[in-house]
Amino acid sequence: MSIDWLAFVQVFVAALAGAGLLVGLYALGLRLLVVGGKPPVVPPKEFPDAITVVTEKERRKAERRAEKAASRVPLTDGQKGLVLSLSYTCFALCGCVIVGAVLIILLFH
Repeated sequence: MSIDWLAFVQVFVAALAGAGLLVGLYALGLRLLVVGGKPPVVPPKEFPDAITVVTEKERRKAERRAEKAASRVPLTDGQKGLVLSLSYTCFALCGCVIVGAVLIILLFH
């Protein structure tokens, strides 16, 4: 039994590059989303089976934090639109990377 080390290295490099590309695009998309004035601040929710219960004070505090983060955007409306469209493009490219990886696995296996 012999191991094809070159093929192993090729798969390792491809996986590392794909993971780096995916993480980089997602991080860039999140950063652009925050710059564009739509920070992904999610107010806490109550779950019926959860151990911790969110108080009304914590809920209001999270909502104020989200409003404050959205109001600190120094961009014009046109710049916000451009930044947000670039952010959504990054997220779409993340989806394309995932779909491409699945297709490569299915077609070339």
